[in-house]
Amino acid sequence: MAFYCPDGSMAQQLEATIQALEADGRAGLGRQLSITWLRYSHSLIDSASSRSDLESFWADQPRGASWRGDQVRYPASVVKLLYLVAAEAWLQRQLIDDTPELRRALADMIRDSSNDATGLVLDLLTGTTSGPALPETAFASWALRRRLVNQWCEQLGWSEWAGCNACQKTWGDGPYGRERQFYGADLENRNRLSTDVCARLLHGVMASALVSPPACSRMRELLGRSLDADERAGDPDNQVDGFLGAGVPAGARVWSKAGWMSQARHDAAYIEAEGHAPTLLVVFSEGHSRAGDEQLLPELCRQLLAA
Repeated sequence: MAFYCPDGSMAQQLEATIQALEADGRAGLGRQLSITWLRYSHSLIDSASSRSDLESFWADQPRGASWRGDQVRYPASVVKLLYLVAAEAWLQRQLIDDTPELRRALADMIRDSSNDATGLVLDLLTGTTSGPALPETAFASWALRRRLVNQWCEQLGWSEWAGCNACQKTWGDGPYGRERQFYGADLENRNRLSTDVCARLLHGVMASALVSPPACSRMRELLGRSLDADERAGDPDNQVDGFLGAGVPAGARVWSKAGWMSQARHDAAYIEAEGHAPTLLVVFSEGHSRAGDEQLLPELCRQLLAA
């Protein structure tokens, strides 16, 4: 069962918006997109911390709609949101040490989308390191440890996790050695996430419903995006321009994690703007044309906020 309540009018608006954007020179857009869109009657921020139990929070479903929301796609750097939550879960269970270097890596992984920082985080989560290809027995042991984040996600019991995979580092040039070995001959072991599962992750973080309220507060601090024009101009990798945050009205607040590479442009964002219902929006767009389309995500955000 979905963690949100499907809303027919939102589904119609979402489909109409996609069709209009496709007609505006984006052939095949409907096949290249996955979207999960949620609306709230009040602020989601820290809303679970006042509940006597989390079951009641998860049972109180927001209204929502999706377009191919359960289809798994390569998530690019949006997977770093999941690794952030996993790191806080590991820290709570004292499976890893809370060190300044870990905190620096988590901050760089989310604020700057650093692939190097992500590599360290995943090494700490799984007790693995990159290096030359391994012989069969040693590789089997290494691969088992690398799947620890997947095992944790499976234990959450979320139906949205079906078909997903989060066990790979993120790369600039690509994997080598045992990392390439782990991808499989046909890259069949690449990371895979859906917009539905990413929406549930972000929903939990914003509401303080995952790990603990203090952990969620730390995660929200890292996910917060500045919309100041001067700050954005000084940071070409600001994860706002060309993404959902570029489509919000003046004075809005945005918490997000974007992903971008040669064949994808993605974003997961929670938005609060005066005069609009609080909104959570996750968009995955695939293909070379979509990766280079800096107007699609802002326009999607603009239209769905105004719907």
